[in-house]
Amino acid sequence: MQELIDKAHSIIATSRSVTVITGAGVSAESGIPTYRDEDGLWSNFRAEDFSSAEAFKQDPTKVWDWYKERRRTMAAAQPNEGHKALAALERNHMQFMVITQNIDGLHQRAGTDNIIELHGSVWRLRCTNCLGEWEDRSAELPWLPYCESCHSLARPAVVWFGESLKPQEWERAVRASYCDTLLVVGTSALVNPVASLPEIAQKNRARIIEVNAGETPITAIADVSLRGKSSEILAQLAEEKEHTIDGMHDMDLGKAMQRGLEKFYAKYPQLRKYVDGSGGKVE
Repeated sequence: MQELIDKAHSIIATSRSVTVITGAGVSAESGIPTYRDEDGLWSNFRAEDFSSAEAFKQDPTKVWDWYKERRRTMAAAQPNEGHKALAALERNHMQFMVITQNIDGLHQRAGTDNIIELHGSVWRLRCTNCLGEWEDRSAELPWLPYCESCHSLARPAVVWFGESLKPQEWERAVRASYCDTLLVVGTSALVNPVASLPEIAQKNRARIIEVNAGETPITAIADVSLRGKSSEILAQLAEEKEHTIDGMHDMDLGKAMQRGLEKFYAKYPQLRKYVDGSGGKVE
């Protein structure tokens, strides 16, 4: 196992661009239930009864009671070492993006800045009439929340069953899959269209690292598959290591190259577009 972790660490450390896809398994160690595991949410409840537009139309109070309880659970949860490790990886890579299916906001609380919330956020509300959205992290919402602009009923700004992802967010996710390394963590890889992103990355020659408790459809195409708790494995992947190069100690080669490039850009900002391959004339 350690050999595989070392291999994955080396791949990440020497990658200029890293994209991470996270699922419910990343937040499970923070006390937030998963969906499709043996003891997940959908083993005790029918998804259509709580996470669909039809259910909300029939009984908005029932759906909001469900989401208010989820908000309480997520508000009490704390980012675990896996969330913190991904935030650390972001700080050490020039191009880094987290694509999450989670709606709990724990990645942001851990310090990750570059993030795509494909399924929305439990902390955002959307008006059912004017479609305006706003953030509300109140510990307790009104019995039924309403839009301050048009006074219509509000709903959670999350993607429900039968609904499509926001086109602009999906386009960002597809662009982010054109990376050097794709890290897939804590997801069953069964929900489309997110499940197609690793295939897109592979076709564009990205190296794929999987971190999960068990085998998934990603396992067959992964360069490295790591089994165990995501918090423990991610902490090791984000660990800063020193290597000996010709008798001299230095940080991971990939990280050193990245830092060197940033110093170069700081001194010659007008040349960034040439190094990045964007072309154009020096101004």
